[in-house]
Amino acid sequence: YLQDTSLTEVNSFSPSVPISPSSMINQYKFEDGPELRDLFITVDDPESHITAIETFITYRVVTKTTRGEFDSSEYEVQRRYQDFLWLKSKLEEAHPTLIIPPLPEKFIMKGMVERFSDEFIETRRKALHKFLNRIADHPTLTFNEDFKIFLTAQAWELSSHKKQGPGLLSRMGRTVRAVASSVRGAVKNRPEMFTQMNNYMETFSQKINLLDKIAHRIYKEERDYCNEMKEYGPIHTLWSASEEAIGDSLKGLAGCIDRCCRATERRMAGLSEHLLPMLHEYVLYSEILMGVLKRRDQIQGELDSKVDALANKKTEKDLFSEEIGKLEDKVERANNALKADWDRWKQNMQWDMRSTFTNVAENNLRYYEE
Repeated sequence: YLQDTSLTEVNSFSPSVPISPSSMINQYKFEDGPELRDLFITVDDPESHITAIETFITYRVVTKTTRGEFDSSEYEVQRRYQDFLWLKSKLEEAHPTLIIPPLPEKFIMKGMVERFSDEFIETRRKALHKFLNRIADHPTLTFNEDFKIFLTAQAWELSSHKKQGPGLLSRMGRTVRAVASSVRGAVKNRPEMFTQMNNYMETFSQKINLLDKIAHRIYKEERDYCNEMKEYGPIHTLWSASEEAIGDSLKGLAGCIDRCCRATERRMAGLSEHLLPMLHEYVLYSEILMGVLKRRDQIQGELDSKVDALANKKTEKDLFSEEIGKLEDKVERANNALKADWDRWKQNMQWDMRSTFTNVAENNLRYYEE
């Protein structure tokens, strides 16, 4: 899976010594020490709604908590996809240099599933569930007021809250995003740490997009292979009826093909449930990280422009000095927020990669044994 290898080459592998999946996988021990949690969120029970104007899906969001700032210990609300988009937008506006978890696109896994099919809805439900729980586990985002409103407000209350209009932080956030989108090239006084982050993300983006494409190609080849096997089994069964001498052998071959088909379907299920969603999530994360770095650069660029303006002005120095002091504090806060979030994100990413690829390896070993 890590190299651009054809399925023919992969399927030709045959170890001379039987290997037990459990004995091999158990070599890898991952530290899993989750902190004590006080906020649990579940996204389930998708429901279709058809109106004269549109068709949409709502999801039940159940929250259980022991936090004192919540009025109750349990909440149950209905949310549609656009509500999740609103929450993500509010988090980006309030925390421009934090890494906001990605949401699935409007049309997820395009070309693989139909919109509003059971598979599409379940894939999206899992992604929305992960989105909310990543926010809940974040040391800063979890205490965001809009996040609390999203979890607790009934549909009409949330709608009313949306209509209140953007506050100061929201307007600032939009300005930062708008200006950040126009940033090109390196910032004059960018610290080396953030240059290294930028270089890392450029390479990461290339690699994760390549892995995503390879994984989808492998899944497609597996699906085509499985569909062909489903045709060969019945053919051999029918053939056995007209060949008395080799009838038992043909029936045995038909049974073998059927078992291989079921094993392939199980391996495909493992790819679609674990590998493909994880890779796609980090494709989206790579885009988010590049945007966060641009927003940090924009804040740095704003400070640099004020410093240059002060150097060229002989008047209003006191006013400029005050503005520069505020911008220096803003840059420092942005830098500290991103540095802390960067370390946390990399740790989570490495854990997700290790555990997912270990799961793929275990499934492959089991498949070849079968």
